[in-house]
Amino acid sequence: MTGRIQKKFVDLQKNGRKAFVAYLTAGHPDLETTGKLISALEKAGVDILEIGVPFSDPTADGPVIQASSQRALKGGVTLSNILDMIGSLRNTCDIPLVLFGYYNPIFSYGNEKFAQRAIKAGVDGILVVDLPPEEAQELRKYTDPAGIDFISLIAPTTTDERISNISRNASGFLYYISITGVTGTEKPVIEHVKADVERIRKITALPLVVGFGISTPRQASEFAACADGIVVGSALVRLIEEHSESHDLLEIASSFARDIRNVL
Repeated sequence: MTGRIQKKFVDLQKNGRKAFVAYLTAGHPDLETTGKLISALEKAGVDILEIGVPFSDPTADGPVIQASSQRALKGGVTLSNILDMIGSLRNTCDIPLVLFGYYNPIFSYGNEKFAQRAIKAGVDGILVVDLPPEEAQELRKYTDPAGIDFISLIAPTTTDERISNISRNASGFLYYISITGVTGTEKPVIEHVKADVERIRKITALPLVVGFGISTPRQASEFAACADGIVVGSALVRLIEEHSESHDLLEIASSFARDIRNVL
């Protein structure tokens, strides 16, 4: 059976469109609002949503996402109630959902239990930042049979040999990190990204999305032109933080998403 992620990329390709992948920190500003944002962003044209699992030591995340994780943790957000939230949405929401985070919360929860709960809730993929392919089998022996895509990161410093090894075992799509740093702190250089995307294309046919540092429709259009899609994270999280007390938060976030969607 074709999963939601694979089907989404097939549909986008048929329609000559690029994927808009957006990132939300679960529980920022609170879990109920996260659920409402997921539904609103789906209606606004987001194709795939990465749901960040808050963690106390998010080493790959810049200050914006780190702050959102701290806020969520202070609000009592856990992996378990994130899965509950996703499960409650699945009657009305069909957007592919990827859990994005670190291995410690999953390991603490229990790998087998996590896989069972995640697939029951309707999780389509996982991206575990600090779990390299060489060490992923202890989790994947449960998530692969459940049909959960294991999405992998590729950096500008990744060698061709390693790209081949990563892509051979990845599924869903590959996430190319456009800068050698943490999220939301630098602007990626289009010429460098184009060169790396061409290099990766020679090695794998998996869909490739570009993230880290993309924050405007103009950037989204530029980077999507050389890849299968783009990821917007810190800019959206920052917008949510700025308007977290506003009654218009959902419309503000939706308007931002529509502006990105329209250029893809």
